[in-house]
Amino acid sequence: MEWRGRRESSNIEDRRGGGGGMIRPAGFGGIGLVVVVLIGMFFGVDLTPILGTGGGGTVVTNEAPAGPNAIDDDQERFVATVLGQTEDVWGKRFQAAGLQYHQPKLVLFSGQTSSACGFAQSAMGPFYCPNDQTVYLDMDFFQTMEQQLGSRGEFARAYVVAHEVGHHVQDEQGILQQVNSARERSSEAQSNALSVRIELQADCYAGVWAHDSQQAFALTDADVQSALDTAARIGDDALQRAGRGRVVPDSFTHGTSEQRQTWFNRGFKSGDDEQCDTYRNGI
Repeated sequence: MEWRGRRESSNIEDRRGGGGGMIRPAGFGGIGLVVVVLIGMFFGVDLTPILGTGGGGTVVTNEAPAGPNAIDDDQERFVATVLGQTEDVWGKRFQAAGLQYHQPKLVLFSGQTSSACGFAQSAMGPFYCPNDQTVYLDMDFFQTMEQQLGSRGEFARAYVVAHEVGHHVQDEQGILQQVNSARERSSEAQSNALSVRIELQADCYAGVWAHDSQQAFALTDADVQSALDTAARIGDDALQRAGRGRVVPDSFTHGTSEQRQTWFNRGFKSGDDEQCDTYRNGI
């Protein structure tokens, strides 16, 4: 993946080291902590109440005050470049359809921060908040991907950003609002099933973005495979098997490893976002 030298998005807000403090669990560590954090990351569940148990509560460590919000390190430059490419791809696609694409913001943070969807913490993993049309990303997540999940390669990281932007595309299309409204009227099992469709569509949109970005980033087969490997590692079945030792399909919220790979691949190979309709097409 060749990304250096390309346009960087200006829709980045860097809150790392903003003095908000980093919550670290006390009295709860080792493999148990890793599994709980990973489940929280990929299931989008705030697990800090669990992390705060074990006899020690929590320890809050303060960060140094933030400096000027300038893109001044390789990590931020990478994310800004990937975000810029999502702006180019979806801007052109919306324009071709006679629509206007409103670019999302992306907030980088460390440990914890505030959002229009509530308090954001590292254990929640990357997420998109429709209330302020912003993607929230703790950069330590990329390190966890590599060290704990074995997910390697820059394009695997780009896939994570593109997936979250995929939720913004759903928001722009009105899909997110419709599905969230339906989930409120549904049983827990039905709500989870709708969540799976939302997540798989975002995977497919990430694939469409990758299709349109092949030339810009000089993508190789190895790059694409790194995204597919990551999709497999973050399937609900794989994470539940690692965390619980068993799989509970009714509790799935993102889709199985096979489903996540299939839908990313569908978007990538077709380059057609209309092929990403997980509601009319079977999953």
